[in-house]
Amino acid sequence: MNVRVAEKVLYALRNGEPLVALETAVLTHGLPYPYNLQAAYEMEKAVEQSGAVACTIGMLRGELIIGLSGEEIKCLAETEDTVKISRHELPCAMAKSLSGGTTVSAAAYLAYRYGIRVFATGGIGGVHRDFHRSFDISADLAVLAKTPLIVVASGAKAILDLRFTLEYLETAGIAVLGYNTEYFPAFYSSRSPYIIPWRINSAEEAARAAAARDSLGLDSALLVCNPVPEEYQIPYEELLPLVDAAVEKAAGKVIIGKDVTPYMLKELAELSQGRTLKANLALLAANARLGGEIACRL
Repeated sequence: MNVRVAEKVLYALRNGEPLVALETAVLTHGLPYPYNLQAAYEMEKAVEQSGAVACTIGMLRGELIIGLSGEEIKCLAETEDTVKISRHELPCAMAKSLSGGTTVSAAAYLAYRYGIRVFATGGIGGVHRDFHRSFDISADLAVLAKTPLIVVASGAKAILDLRFTLEYLETAGIAVLGYNTEYFPAFYSSRSPYIIPWRINSAEEAARAAAARDSLGLDSALLVCNPVPEEYQIPYEELLPLVDAAVEKAAGKVIIGKDVTPYMLKELAELSQGRTLKANLALLAANARLGGEIACRL
């Protein structure tokens, strides 16, 4: 199997240094160039400033790399014919020597497999709005249900059905913790109408919850919901009409499966005149920083 673990990651693992895993679907499909490259570099920088080691996970020409270098991140960001790789697609992409970005499901699985306990991302996938017709539920949820990581995210992506995503998280046994909030963040919005049952106020509390989970032998993730920084957020009542408009545009096109999210994010960036891009960059860096702080306390 063509897998390479970077020297800095191996060194950190051998010496018990804190590590934070980062996905790359945001690099290949979530943000346009050059914002994607800016986001990846700022996430790594935020992790390092917190005192942890950043481990960005992606695939170049069939080689799965656990800890991309700066040049490899740049190469992936600038490559046009990349694929979006979920966990179940990893062997196919490797066999075909493809380059691509790992989704939450792929990166979370690989992080745990290679001994990393904290994973930071923008927003997790979830239950899509028309799931009763499309049965479109992200593979992220199934993976997090059986992968005991701490996952730091700004809730779920705002294009999803947040109410039913929360219901699914509960059914799957994934504990949801609000970081300095009682509300489930809506990605670009710091709060949605939906309440989170558990609030934490520090990275230390998140680390203690993870230690308790591990001592109990539970095998699901802890989802730490970190709201987008207030100065960059789009209030929920302003965001909803934008999402509705993007959904309406998508309805007239044949877009299914994992192509839905990249299309919707692009539409929202245009409809919001770039506000969603700024919010996305801000929340990605904030989540990476919090992930690093939690990793240091583990």
